[in-house]
Amino acid sequence: MNRVEDDKSRFVTLASEIVSAYVSNNHVQSADLPKLLNDIHGAIRGVCVGAPAVAAPNKPSAQEIRRSVTPDFLISFEDGKPYKTLRRHLTLRGLTPEAYRAKWGLDAAYPMTAQSYSEQRSQLARSLGLGQQRRKSAAPAAEPEEPAPAPTKKRGARRKEDA
Repeated sequence: MNRVEDDKSRFVTLASEIVSAYVSNNHVQSADLPKLLNDIHGAIRGVCVGAPAVAAPNKPSAQEIRRSVTPDFLISFEDGKPYKTLRRHLTLRGLTPEAYRAKWGLDAAYPMTAQSYSEQRSQLARSLGLGQQRRKSAAPAAEPEEPAPAPTKKRGARRKEDA
C-alpha cells in the first residue's frame, strides 16, 4: 500500500469515528448521515492536505429563495430549518442580517421575520397601546383640570383653640 492510499484509509477511519461519536450524542436523520460523513471526511482531508476545508456556499436559485419565505416561517439557508425570525439564529452563528444576505446573494429586502409573526407582534403592540403617547399628548385637552381639594388637617396636630 502506498502513502496516498494509506492517508485515504486513515481519513476515512478518522471521519467515521468522528461521525460515530457525534451521532451517539446528537439526533441525526439517517438520510443526513452520508452528507455528514462526506463533509467530515472532506474537512479532515482539507486540513491534512492543505486544501480549503470549506467551499463557498452555493447561491440559492430564485425559486429556492421564494420557497424559503412562507407566511408562517422563514427557512434558513444556513441549516435548512424553519424560524419565525432569523435574527437570533444568525446572531448565534456570528452573522448579521446584512452579512447573511451577502453570503447567500439575497436582496436587501429579504425579510428577517415571518409575516404572520410580524402581524401578531403588531397586534399585541396595538392592544397594549404602544406608540399612542404622541397622539394623547398632541390632542388638546377637552376639559380644564379641576382644582385640587383643600388640604385636610394632619393627624395628631393640635389646633390653637384646643390647647
